[in-house]
Amino acid sequence: MWRCGWPGVMAMASCGRAALQRVLPAARRPARRPAAWIAGLLVWAGCGTGFAQSLESVLRPGDVIAGHAKWEDDCSQCHVRFDRAAQDRLCMACHKDVGQDMRERTGYHGRLRAGPACRSCHTDHRGRDARIVLLDKATFDHAATDYPLRARHARVECASCHVPGRRYREAPHDCVGCHRQDDAHKGGLGTQCADCHGEAGWKPAKFDHGRTRFALAGAHATARCESCHRDGRYKDTPRACLSCHREDDRRAHGGRFGERCESCHDVKAWKPARFNHDVATRFALRGAHRNATCADCHGAAPAGSAAGAFALGRDKPGSACIDCHRKDDRHEGRLGTDCASCHTEGSWKERGRFDHDKTAFALRGRHREARCESCHRTPDHRQAPKDCIGCHRADDRHGGTLGTDCAACHGEREWKSAPRFDHAKTRFPLRHAHAVPGLACRSCHADAKRFRGTALECVACHRKDDRHEGQLGTRCESCHDERRWKVAAFDHARTRFVLTGAHVRAACKDCHATPRYRDAPRECVGCHRKDDRHEARFGTACESCHNTRHWGLGSFDHARTSFVLDGAHAPLACERCHVQPAPQGRAAAALGAACVSCHRRDDVHDGAFGSACDRCHTTGRWKPVRPRAGRFEMPGESRGAAREEPRERRRP
Repeated sequence: MWRCGWPGVMAMASCGRAALQRVLPAARRPARRPAAWIAGLLVWAGCGTGFAQSLESVLRPGDVIAGHAKWEDDCSQCHVRFDRAAQDRLCMACHKDVGQDMRERTGYHGRLRAGPACRSCHTDHRGRDARIVLLDKATFDHAATDYPLRARHARVECASCHVPGRRYREAPHDCVGCHRQDDAHKGGLGTQCADCHGEAGWKPAKFDHGRTRFALAGAHATARCESCHRDGRYKDTPRACLSCHREDDRRAHGGRFGERCESCHDVKAWKPARFNHDVATRFALRGAHRNATCADCHGAAPAGSAAGAFALGRDKPGSACIDCHRKDDRHEGRLGTDCASCHTEGSWKERGRFDHDKTAFALRGRHREARCESCHRTPDHRQAPKDCIGCHRADDRHGGTLGTDCAACHGEREWKSAPRFDHAKTRFPLRHAHAVPGLACRSCHADAKRFRGTALECVACHRKDDRHEGQLGTRCESCHDERRWKVAAFDHARTRFVLTGAHVRAACKDCHATPRYRDAPRECVGCHRKDDRHEARFGTACESCHNTRHWGLGSFDHARTSFVLDGAHAPLACERCHVQPAPQGRAAAALGAACVSCHRRDDVHDGAFGSACDRCHTTGRWKPVRPRAGRFEMPGESRGAAREEPRERRRP
């Protein structure tokens, strides 16, 4: 079977037509047209594999680089006939590190976009000394590699990391590969420089101490590294407090409290000490004990001695109160040694936990707030009196007139009031306003030493409230009650002036201008003078026309007089006729019954017809005149002549 190789064909094509003429017989030389000689070449190439290899060697386009020289005669190491894409597989089969990058998408080659063949960048057959790798350092993107350049690394020269004569990919990736001479720790902390140092600068270091066996907290977090790591020694640094704070312990405790500094101190600050006495010991500190210093109970170091009176962990002081407070015992041992039964840890002088209710005198009210010395005048508390007068004799304002049983009136809440005294058992029970809580005893009992002889009459206490100035007597209860002094329950019907109509709703002050109530007038005009629209024309007997229901309701019956009102007289106001004021003691001024008494100015006849106006006029209307039989004879007119009223005198 005829076979031919694509690399051979390419080699022959590059040699030219002249080379073919030398190799092929004359009878089988290709024609002038390319199709003809290429077809003949393919037939010749299929004569045998061995011959084709020799032919490929003869027709190669040029020498390969020195690194590929040993495979120069074996084209199959880099080329596969008729399979151009297989060349990349052969490249990566030989260059295994590049092949691994391509498969794992790592390194520079693995991050390249898919598609470019190896020959697009690396072209061989250009001679032994040809550069098959063409790298432009100025435009190379280091971010496409496994080691992106950041911070200070982006400004260093390539030769600082890539040693000349070695492949670029062989440059070290670990810090110590380049910075071994910068390692101030001389390898004592290993080779993971990035754990402490960053790419922005070799200094300062940012070591995460929390990943070690000694996490930094409190004041340790701001301490300088050399404060604990001296002489550049970081490994095997002691973790005990005294390794750094021995001088602090010598100045404060003189070494007498042992080496467990953390039992009292914490990392926030060396002072003050944070020893948890409540947890670490069987004596929890409370109240004033929390403010005490250690030396107050555990003793101070004597002069010239390295040990204290009570060293922690060895000679512990007693936990009984009397062990430290014997000098404070003012009772001199009379009440025993159980100080905690009375005193508290808040303050030695403060009233303490003693349960006085378990004694024969239980404390209630203000007694609970009293100081012990108020009743217990001597250190022997058992001798304190149990009756009220024993302590309150100076407070007895009654001077002994009410006996010594103070508790019958007074309570433990307040001495000045007497909540327990039952006034209902006396001849004057307290009711309503007399029983309000704010009413003090001294309001009625002016002298505390004479409570029993206090007067019972109202005026005895309310004389200053008597606005009537004694005019109504001393029986205040006839008008006032115990609810409110200002509200009087007086029955006006029992007086000489019974209230009716609008008088029932009137306030007392409307009639009684002053509290001297008996001085109030009983006549209408005494209160209603300003309401008298008649201006006294009808006297002062207002009740003859008006009633108590309403002042405007007048009801005088004029028909009962000698002048009955009819016609136009009926709606007239009284003042139209009664123009003169009434004389003293009379209801109205005298008024004549003749028409001319009121209508004199209406008499157009000037009295020519006399004063009997009713002969011609009526009470309905003054005009027209009343008709009469016959004719009138005007003065000066002859009897036989007819007289006409002048036109200008005629009225409608």
